[in-house]
Amino acid sequence: MNGGNDSPDRVTIDVEADLDERLDAVISARTGLSRSRVTVLIGAGAVQVNGSPTRKSYRPRAGDEIQVDVPPLPTIDLVPEDIPVTIVYEDEDLVVVDKPAGLVVHPAPGHPSGTLVNALLARLGALSTVGLPHRPGIVHRLDRDTSGLLVVARREAAHRTLAAALARREIGRGYLTATWGRFEPEEATIDRPIGRHPKDRKRMAVVDGGRPAVTHVRRLERWAAADLMAVRLETGRTHQIRVHFCATGHPVVGDPVYGAGWEAGLGGAGGVWAAEFARRTGRLFLHSARLSFAHPTSGEKLAFTSALPEPLSSAVDWARGGTV
Repeated sequence: MNGGNDSPDRVTIDVEADLDERLDAVISARTGLSRSRVTVLIGAGAVQVNGSPTRKSYRPRAGDEIQVDVPPLPTIDLVPEDIPVTIVYEDEDLVVVDKPAGLVVHPAPGHPSGTLVNALLARLGALSTVGLPHRPGIVHRLDRDTSGLLVVARREAAHRTLAAALARREIGRGYLTATWGRFEPEEATIDRPIGRHPKDRKRMAVVDGGRPAVTHVRRLERWAAADLMAVRLETGRTHQIRVHFCATGHPVVGDPVYGAGWEAGLGGAGGVWAAEFARRTGRLFLHSARLSFAHPTSGEKLAFTSALPEPLSSAVDWARGGTV
């Protein structure tokens, strides 16, 4: 990234369809920059739409070209690394990866190497250069401790098409998660805005004035002190599933940020069961189990599934036989 050059990185975003989101939200989603940083860049004149500065409230339209001049961050060298990674689909345009928990998706300050991007560069040789230089090919991300499916672009044209489909909410993303307590009703839509926590900037929270966030949930199984839930994302905010379940009073099992120690509040047999389930889970119980999208070149509908990995699958087997 930048190779020590102090000049800005120019990111170009080609808008293929009218978008129902503001300019700052679109740039944040496409580049990975925080919305507050995008706001600063817009105010400084570092963002142009069709060659002219534009307000952050502008809603991009089909045919717009957005240019963002991003001041350089500390240099991150993208080095191919021999890291095991499971590719479930591959062609000249893209790959679909089944990411293990614990693997960071792309380099960033604090994680300059040992990421999925480093692994894919070693495996594939090159990735799309659309977007920020330190996250080549990355169309959407998963948290470090979330496992499962994500699509990565190999070619620039495919990257732009997939990014536009993501912005139009045309990429289907389904998750499996376990949440503490007894979630009601059986099906629900959580529609609550998400932004930075007002007192802890490292966390997200449901806040007034946050970015719109919509999560569709359905209970699959009810256990002694937790539920197995299917989740479908309509939007893709940072930590969205974890924040939304936390806000309902049913945090994700094994969540060290939004649900730490929740099971300790249960008494009696329920507390004993919960403690054992947390021990058997051993990690954040959140898995990207389904991914679907139209192929960016052929238009063919692609759909992929990923089974729960260990130790989550064994924890589920145990939970199905557990009683309070």
